Amino acid sequence: MEIRLDGKVALVTGASRGIGLAMAQRFAEAGARVMLSSRSEENLTAALATLSAYGDRVAICAAHVGRSADADRLVTTTLERFGALDILVNNAATNPYFGPLVDIDDARMVKTYEINQASVLTHVRSAWHQYMKDHGGVILNIASVGGLGPEPGIGWYNVTKAAVIHLTRQLSYELAPTVRVNAIAPGLVKTELARGLWEEHGESIARHIPLRRLGEPDDIATVALSLVSDATGWLTGQTIVVDGGTTTQPTGGVG
Repeated sequence: MEIRLDGKVALVTGASRGIGLAMAQRFAEAGARVMLSSRSEENLTAALATLSAYGDRVAICAAHVGRSADADRLVTTTLERFGALDILVNNAATNPYFGPLVDIDDARMVKTYEINQASVLTHVRSAWHQYMKDHGGVILNIASVGGLGPEPGIGWYNVTKAAVIHLTRQLSYELAPTVRVNAIAPGLVKTELARGLWEEHGESIARHIPLRRLGEPDDIATVALSLVSDATGWLTGQTIVVDGGTTTQPTGGVG
């Protein structure tokens, strides 16, 4: 079955590279008009050049995802450019700290919370009040398998991603029946954000993944396309794990 998004308008945060750019390309291929957003105007311009084949169906808007005023401006700009906002993808994320939770400083704790967790709500809030409350829509949040359990080093990042999973459930309950809200929890994907996790040890990590490879951005984008389309019209409040089978493995514990 070919999945189409003809006539739909999508807004993707963190869309200048990696998973965000891959999703934007999939949506544009399927016929959607797409607004790409990230903090860097330069990176957005490069992303726009990558998607030049789609002409004026793709646009860019630089915004700081951690600022609620920027979220409002981004939604307004999308509506002014395309006249609608049918799909919101909360993809932007950061991870400025590696280490035990008890040693994190306030600045990096707050930054990670603002970008990874609070921004989901500020963007959903703006999309709801400016358009989706009256017209309906679909929201997709990008979480992480890290949000499903403890892990060394990236504990605070994982806490914020666990919050995204619960935000997905809560928002799906509050915004039904006019808006569907789902999430994807990727495993280790070869993105710039995760480079420190895979660059040196990617091959050895892949040997412990059932499908024997790390994820690519398009592995997430293809699932995202289905989740924002009418093909999954009776699915809401769910977090779909896309990790090559990593979380299916035994933990090694005994009963």
